[in-house]
Amino acid sequence: MAENPATPAPANSRAAAKKDLPEHFKAYKHVWVFIEQERGHVHPVSFELMGAGRRLADKLGVELAGVVLGAPGEATDHAVAETFCYGADLVYVVSDPVLENYRNEPYSKALTDVVNTYKPEILLLGATTLGRDLAGSVATTLLTGLTADCTELEVDADGSLAATRPTFGGSLLCTIYTLNFRPQMATVRPRVMPMPDRVEKPIGKIVTHPLGMVEDDIVTKVLSYIPDRDSAKSNLAFADVVVAGGLGLGSPENYQLIKQLAGVLGAEYGCSRPLVQKGWVSADRQIGQTGKTIRPKLYIAAGISGAIQHRVGVEGADLIVAINTDKNAPIFDFAHVGIVADAIRLLPPLTEAFRKRLSPHISDKLAS
Repeated sequence: MAENPATPAPANSRAAAKKDLPEHFKAYKHVWVFIEQERGHVHPVSFELMGAGRRLADKLGVELAGVVLGAPGEATDHAVAETFCYGADLVYVVSDPVLENYRNEPYSKALTDVVNTYKPEILLLGATTLGRDLAGSVATTLLTGLTADCTELEVDADGSLAATRPTFGGSLLCTIYTLNFRPQMATVRPRVMPMPDRVEKPIGKIVTHPLGMVEDDIVTKVLSYIPDRDSAKSNLAFADVVVAGGLGLGSPENYQLIKQLAGVLGAEYGCSRPLVQKGWVSADRQIGQTGKTIRPKLYIAAGISGAIQHRVGVEGADLIVAINTDKNAPIFDFAHVGIVADAIRLLPPLTEAFRKRLSPHISDKLAS
């Protein structure tokens, strides 16, 4: 039976929850971005989040800060300098030899201590392997909420962070609030947010904070570093041109048509989730909320229906060309160019047409 709309929600229900911040949390101000660096390189997602953080900070009328953790030296100094070039008003730095390699225990302590001392209102991290591990640990320690794998970040009318993410297997989008706790934490996957322009700026205000931990305090030890030989198998997230296929291709043999077109275009090739589940394509080629998020200049999707799970992974593309036999496929709702056709029949002549027209330097031309 339908619930009577006049009946008030139970006092302990989510519907009755109010954004009534406890007094001790009202001192929490400003927007922070964790600047992820490993082995001398800052992960691009950190600077993408600086752009999103700048927008949130401006709406709230507060400062935007970066948080850099690492060993003393050139790499950490460079990360600090670059953080100012991507819009930081100030940077919090914890510099200690113990932080040379990522380990959960010292990094969690460092970030937790800085949060407890300087009290940010919003804390953003990249949804990378490192960022996910750190964010979960820090949120648990701080007893606050964490919204993972967000696709959109906004500030609502009362100044609360509205973090939107797919749910129910990617079939719905939901907006989550951290009502009565601070900081409000969220992780965002690489390439979901656009990269802001880098503006050359002098180093600004730096706040240093001690780690208060020595090597003997840490159980985990780094014995050696072994690069992942498979880490460069695909470069979907940063490709300028991507061609992908879905179940509409009918068979793994027909997926070769995707690879052939990608080869002619100098593109990366990918797929929707069902093809990975069927074992047709490896998981590193999956595009979507549970795969890679992409922002290419050109995205060609053949035989992909375009459910929400896939849409959130591709809608940042400059140009989306969709090929599908179903004129009512959801992908036509957000594609810039829609072609109602059988991809199996269309892809071979399309590939041949590109082959005849394009020079060997096509990838350079498409990237320009």
